[in-house]
Amino acid sequence: MGCGRNHHDNDSANCVCQVVRAIKDIQDNAVEEECAECTSCFTEPLGTLVSPSRRDPVDTRVFVLSTADGSPFHAFFSNENNACVSIYFRVEDVFDNCCATLRVLVPGKRDGGNFCPVNLVSGGDKCCIDLTKVCQVERFRASNDCITVDLSCFCAVQCIADVNLGICN
Repeated sequence: MGCGRNHHDNDSANCVCQVVRAIKDIQDNAVEEECAECTSCFTEPLGTLVSPSRRDPVDTRVFVLSTADGSPFHAFFSNENNACVSIYFRVEDVFDNCCATLRVLVPGKRDGGNFCPVNLVSGGDKCCIDLTKVCQVERFRASNDCITVDLSCFCAVQCIADVNLGICN
């Protein structure tokens, strides 16, 4: 199956679908278990992706999706001053074989003890994700904005971090 092709008769073989399904299962079954030594999107339990010894409660595995040309997929969120575009997501639901509802996460950095949103769009043309700004992202906050996607349209998924967004509270 090539990137960007819709082969709904073979959705179960789409690796992006399988990874996002696994992330959803891991989030749903966040329980304390032995820590894994190798990290990937399939690393269990939730919370061990970045720090295997982490004991803080976490409820989200943050990930990014790549399009057929290798660029990061992005979506919009609202109510964050100058920042309004993100490449970071939390899976909320997977349905109809390869569709998913994703919560758009607000990228941020530390400003003292405060959360400071990072504007990922390049300055002049307002069309492109500025990869140097992606490197500044240290924290995430849940937005109220969700997007429904066909996971078979993506070529790659990369897990970034396990965090506590207070979604399950």
